[in-house]
Amino acid sequence: MSVIRGFIAVDLEDEGVRRGLVSVQGLLRRTGADLKLVEEENIHVTLRFMGDTPIGDIARIAGELSAVKFRPFRAEVRGVGVFPGLTRPRVVWAGFRKGEKEFEDLFQRIEPRLRGLGVRPDNNPFHPHITLARVGSGKNRDQLVRQIMEFSDESFGELLIKSFQLKKSTLTPKGPVYENLQVFKAEES
Repeated sequence: MSVIRGFIAVDLEDEGVRRGLVSVQGLLRRTGADLKLVEEENIHVTLRFMGDTPIGDIARIAGELSAVKFRPFRAEVRGVGVFPGLTRPRVVWAGFRKGEKEFEDLFQRIEPRLRGLGVRPDNNPFHPHITLARVGSGKNRDQLVRQIMEFSDESFGELLIKSFQLKKSTLTPKGPVYENLQVFKAEES
């Protein structure tokens, strides 16, 4: 059975926001911490990671996702933080000040449709965020945490969210390559 690594995401289409996040990544790298930065072209908001998904299920998933209705909304990218916490950072992310509720609503419209198709639920609670880096070890953790704290309330600008994507992730030695399988647009006002 052929499978793909599938996920549902919102691409960051605002160049200014993306540039601001990439500049933070550069400062994080300078801390000397053990980081795997997300490539600029791969920066996105994950709505739902599905993992290995049978290719035969993709059309049904796309069909369900095309029935998801939502209005365009604005989201302010603000603040940098970590999962699970500052004492043991594993993932460095940028969060949202405005738009969190709308992302949550969109997730709540998608999730039951996936479960109805038998897609395994994700046991992690949904927190809208943009992954900037993964932390490999505790090397230079104090410097990393100090740098993150400097951006804990930094605004990177506003996004207009008017679509989400069903994506395929192909793992390569140089990092993942993402491909849009289908784009789902918001309803026009």
